[in-house]
Amino acid sequence: MAAESADGFNRDYAALAEGYARDVVDGAIVACKWVRLACQRHLDDLARASADPDWGYHFDSWHAGDVCDFIEKLPHVEGSWKTSTITLELAQIFILAVVFGWRKTPTDGSNFAPRRFNKVYIEMARKGAKSTLTSGVCLYCLTCEGEVGPQVIIGASTGEQAGKVFKPAKGMVDKSPDLREAFGLQTFVRSIICADNNGFIQTINAKGSTQDGWNPHVSVLDELHAHKTRALFDVMTSGDGARENPLLWIITTAGYNTAGVCYEQRSYVTKVLGGTFEADHYFGVIFTIDEGDDPYDPTVWIKANPMLGVTPKLDSMVRYAKDAKASPASEGEFKTKRLNVWLNAASAWLNMESWKVCGDPKLDWDEFDGLDCWIGGDLADKDDITALVLAAWDADGRLIFKPVFWLPEAVLLQPDHAQGSGPAPYRLWHDQGHLRLTPGDWVDHNEIERQVREWIERYRVRRVTFDQFAAAQGLATRLNEDLGDPDDPLAQILAKNSKSVTIPAKELEARVKAGPARLRHDANPVMDWMASNCVVARRRDETILPIKESPMSANKIDGIDGLVNALEPMTKVGDGEGRSYLETSDVLIL
Repeated sequence: MAAESADGFNRDYAALAEGYARDVVDGAIVACKWVRLACQRHLDDLARASADPDWGYHFDSWHAGDVCDFIEKLPHVEGSWKTSTITLELAQIFILAVVFGWRKTPTDGSNFAPRRFNKVYIEMARKGAKSTLTSGVCLYCLTCEGEVGPQVIIGASTGEQAGKVFKPAKGMVDKSPDLREAFGLQTFVRSIICADNNGFIQTINAKGSTQDGWNPHVSVLDELHAHKTRALFDVMTSGDGARENPLLWIITTAGYNTAGVCYEQRSYVTKVLGGTFEADHYFGVIFTIDEGDDPYDPTVWIKANPMLGVTPKLDSMVRYAKDAKASPASEGEFKTKRLNVWLNAASAWLNMESWKVCGDPKLDWDEFDGLDCWIGGDLADKDDITALVLAAWDADGRLIFKPVFWLPEAVLLQPDHAQGSGPAPYRLWHDQGHLRLTPGDWVDHNEIERQVREWIERYRVRRVTFDQFAAAQGLATRLNEDLGDPDDPLAQILAKNSKSVTIPAKELEARVKAGPARLRHDANPVMDWMASNCVVARRRDETILPIKESPMSANKIDGIDGLVNALEPMTKVGDGEGRSYLETSDVLIL
């Protein structure tokens, strides 16, 4: 046990959290990729806060410790334990210390420093004590954050599921006379009242259309994977506008619906942890096994169950594994609920770490002057992104490219984007100059055509390739009539199927794997996002087709489609020496 902290707590929780993070990053504690990234994020943020006092955030060890100290004084209300009160494990301390320890630095001279993180996503295998931990968080936020009239709302797909968090909280209050007296707490069947601040904890179900009118200080969404619609999520995220220190706390296990709101949030978290998105307000951690791990290897189980041995017990996991091996039906349940693996989820296509190493924000339009260039386009109509990509082989045989993106302005007025809860930060990207807006709710194809013609006038464009789209056909016809050679058309339409895109897609895949020596792009964050969204369908005939994970997904891949379109004629002429990289590379294309 760590020594008492300087803040007077029984343990130095801030030091324990930092130690856990370092041990995970160093490999002393076995953890999956996403946990390592979450820990590295905390360590990087500590370093940044120390080096840059004007960053806007700071880590407060007292706030980190106070919530942990509060919860460790709460009684156990379920199961058999060695101690009468809760003892937090290191992974739990890490979560609590990071979420509550990071604060916004006041700029108005006041002492009020609200939490930095107002959204939290915790994904972990079943029996990881997520509900118990969340019960403690609910009670702490109800009583100890100085909020006037704090509303703590626990929502789930059913009232019974919401009770998984509420009932332990109620039991903790019922078993703690000192807690009731200290804060004037009273418990009822479906609510806990705090007389001292006129606050309460209450459960609601997922009939989101009937749940407007809340003003939550804390919103808990339990087992978000089970929510059939996003209604309750939207109500919770839009209801805290009057609060200065709101918190949306999501806990879940993996599920099956990769088109639902839970997987949407999971995908967002992976992009934040992977560095594709910058979201200082969002904390996320995902405990799961890594791709390629043997699900029946007991040494990897701790990745999805960070408290393995405490909960769940190791012998119970062994039983579940034996059942899974004997029954295909049990195998799916074992992987999803005991190892926190999303079934039906496709693997990402491009290695994003390699992709980012190839990024160079200094890549300028002037560098395409004098080179043979190709243009690829993926045209959209309403509510979608249009992408154009200018690509070339440079003097070293490297593929270089720069994209341009357009979006109808009306998209930003839609509720999710207006509230900043859409699938991507479109408004920020527009403000940064990475995303151009066209008036109304339709992409202005005249603007797209003007850009193509400007490139043709400036650069030595060999071919313009569009996807199959009605407007693309007309644009290609006009370009060929005005600028093309009847014997060698300038513009072409490429049907998107595995036969037509396999060679350019494999060319891109090989160059990403090879790194900066073979690929250079301008680190456009919109393109980075789209690259991270791509999965690939691999066929028995060894053809591949880059696609979105789900046809209904809001995660776009238009820029990658545009790049593949540009690459299709490029691979036919090679890298400047008459060769495709696939012909000379020792990179294995799987």
